[in-house]
Amino acid sequence: MIWNNKNWIVQFFAALICLMLIFSVAEAGNNRDANGRIKVLYHIDGSDVGVAKYAMALINKHMEAEGGPDKIDIKVVVHGPALKLFIKETVDPSLKKKLAMIIAKGVQPEMCQVSMKLFGKPLDTLEPGFIPTEHPVAVKRIADLQEQGYLYIKP
Repeated sequence: MIWNNKNWIVQFFAALICLMLIFSVAEAGNNRDANGRIKVLYHIDGSDVGVAKYAMALINKHMEAEGGPDKIDIKVVVHGPALKLFIKETVDPSLKKKLAMIIAKGVQPEMCQVSMKLFGKPLDTLEPGFIPTEHPVAVKRIADLQEQGYLYIKP
């Protein structure tokens, strides 16, 4: 029998490593959608326009690095003080351009419904392209996306 020889410990650990690899590959597959696209969540909640512009640039570069927008499923969730950065009347021109660039590539940024109510800024006062978060509370939406296997990035 295989366990009677002196190498049973080596064989046991080899089997254990194989099982760990199988489970880690299965878990990594959870971060891809049915089409094989990697699922990534970008979270923007601060009032620093530089961070918001950086986030938009990262999203654009991330799409390029994956091989194009058809190779990655990106969700962007914006809430809290970050809402003020995306008001049509006062948006930074560079941020506006970077946002339009990712929207043109198929990203639909989500704005927190609670934040819109708190700041008194409905969707039509924000830059075009935003949709309301699927759940009224952005942090719940973020948790739901993570539970669905979206990798979390907060610039």
